[in-house]
Amino acid sequence: MTDTTADTPTVLATGGTISCTSDALGDLVPTRGIRTLLDDAGVPLSSVTARDVLRLDSSTMGLADLDALLAEIHAAREYGPVVVTHGTDSMEETAMAVDRLIGGRVVLTGAQRPADDPSPDGPRNLRDAVAATSRSDAPSVVFGGRRTPAYGVRKIHTTADVAFNAPPIPRPAALASAPVPLDGLRVDVVAAYQGADPAAVGSALRAGADGIVIAAFGSGNVGVLADGVADALADGIPVVVASRVPAGGVQLVYGGAGGGRSLARAGIRSAGELTPPQARMELLCELAVKRAQLRH
Repeated sequence: MTDTTADTPTVLATGGTISCTSDALGDLVPTRGIRTLLDDAGVPLSSVTARDVLRLDSSTMGLADLDALLAEIHAAREYGPVVVTHGTDSMEETAMAVDRLIGGRVVLTGAQRPADDPSPDGPRNLRDAVAATSRSDAPSVVFGGRRTPAYGVRKIHTTADVAFNAPPIPRPAALASAPVPLDGLRVDVVAAYQGADPAAVGSALRAGADGIVIAAFGSGNVGVLADGVADALADGIPVVVASRVPAGGVQLVYGGAGGGRSLARAGIRSAGELTPPQARMELLCELAVKRAQLRH
């Protein structure tokens, strides 16, 4: 680790495509540490504090991993802004947790192409992310030449350099200024679709869900999941409706058993323009803050 000075950016590496190289079978695996990534990006080690905190594919990240990362980010924030290199698969979920529980100058970045690609995008993204810390006042994702607010950011393309975007939605006040444990909570995402199992919400509740997010039809209709949603609400389990449609968000206007307006009267909550994974993370953060308050 290099010496720290006031407002020196800290760069935390977690793995992901930006750190990946091909193994003997041609599979991409995270192998490169942060010092190598900074060298590839042309960022002098003397200008940052850098350390590896995880080395994994972000699709395998669990809540215990996320708790550990959030603790590292929060500790580093005492010295200045923070850059996190992260896999793109679940970057929007980590970004949401950082925004809700930490805030401040935290920038997430990553790559679409591995480090040993003939034309890797990671070095530029990392360079841009470090530079962006001087202009950031709230968590953001810097990727493909674009800086996007963390609240509402989502991956919009599986391979394009410009991989992230967010709708122009207001950022609510953070839930906390320091991380609280997420591990041990369970919020399930249940999808609404033609032929869905009407008992799907009940199955999630029997498995111990502390909250439910419905990946709903259109503007927020849940179809045959309505009875399960009603049961969850009656039991005091929070249910949030997010749309599976990419744009427009939830509009709770329809009646009928599975209609969003009918369920809103029973207490269902709208995710607005958040995606189902984002709505899940926001609800997890809310539940975690409430749990921490009750314990104190």
